[in-house]
Amino acid sequence: MNFVFVSPHFPKTYWNFCDRLKRNGANVLGIGDAPYDYIPDELKATLTEYYRVDSLANYDQMVRAMGYFTHRYGKIDWVESNNEFWLEQDAALRTDFNINTGAKNDFIDRIKFKSHMKDSYRAAGVPVARHHMVSTLEAARDFIKEVGYPVIVKPDNGCGAEATYKLKSDADLEAFYAAKPQVSYIMEEFINGTIVSFDGVADSHCVPLFYTSNYFPTPIMDIVNTQGDLAYWTQKEVPEALRKVGFATIKAFGAKSRFFHCEFFRLNEDKAGLGKKGDYVALEVNMRPAGGYTPDMINFANSVDCYQIWADMVCFDQVRSLDLNGPHYYCVYASQRDGVRYVHNHQQIMARYGSRMKMCDRLPEALVMDMGNQMYVINAETEEERDEFVKFVQERA
Repeated sequence: MNFVFVSPHFPKTYWNFCDRLKRNGANVLGIGDAPYDYIPDELKATLTEYYRVDSLANYDQMVRAMGYFTHRYGKIDWVESNNEFWLEQDAALRTDFNINTGAKNDFIDRIKFKSHMKDSYRAAGVPVARHHMVSTLEAARDFIKEVGYPVIVKPDNGCGAEATYKLKSDADLEAFYAAKPQVSYIMEEFINGTIVSFDGVADSHCVPLFYTSNYFPTPIMDIVNTQGDLAYWTQKEVPEALRKVGFATIKAFGAKSRFFHCEFFRLNEDKAGLGKKGDYVALEVNMRPAGGYTPDMINFANSVDCYQIWADMVCFDQVRSLDLNGPHYYCVYASQRDGVRYVHNHQQIMARYGSRMKMCDRLPEALVMDMGNQMYVINAETEEERDEFVKFVQERA
């Protein structure tokens, strides 16, 4: 099997995907924009060959790289980045090189455009927020008369909470229209809910081989817009109601042979037309692993190797070895931002939690806006222990 992995050096733990593919006998070929000397030794050891391009966004260069690998190694069986930013390009490369193991151009709209996602969520029987495709100020006012303030506006095709805003008044609405970027925006009614995700790996029949869940107590949108501190965790167990809507969502989207990260609101109060407190309402889907170092957190929380689970799906369409009987934890992420005074500094955090620290690292600039500058990750057995860790790291002076 010839597998082309796009941008295997970012995030830096993604070398693990390549490593597990190699263990399964795949021929792993990398395309990246970093000089070969700059990629980690762990990644170099997994790649048969690495092709550097000046820019991963230059499609002509990407086509030349794929053509080179095809000429040298034969037909390419898979191409994947597992990265939200490159999903459309991955699909274009599969289409142009007749690679049938992943999403092609005819599939990508339903997983990249937030307005199109709603159709598949409805097909899964999952309620969706009312929405309006942003056009004129008058049309927006008509929509707001129907749903009321606040409303959420965000790019129809965008990554994470990029350029997403909560509009609370006519003044906010007018300010948004005065400075709106020239891209398609979607406006949605506000949902009072907590964001939870359904994460895992699906086989070629759109059936999850493995699944878990992440819990986000504060919306990423709020963290980005206020430069707040991100804390979230991989849950010890997946609630049965979330498992049901998660399985239905994966099937309805036709999400086959890939990692998935589906986001839902868990309602904090009854919402007319959507459900009762505790019900799940659709937010959006991301057909790739959750951002940053979440795959590692999934491993720590569930005592598994999700990189190996994914590689087994790629090579065998099944998981060869998966033991879910190991200990389960809350794997908790908490970060700090540069320039903010916290009650506890790095030395104090490490003095208290260092022996239990699963990950402790500086975040690359591309992740800082969402995830902070300095991150800490531990396993916690109880909710109290989990919440105490977050408070200790993030309490501001």
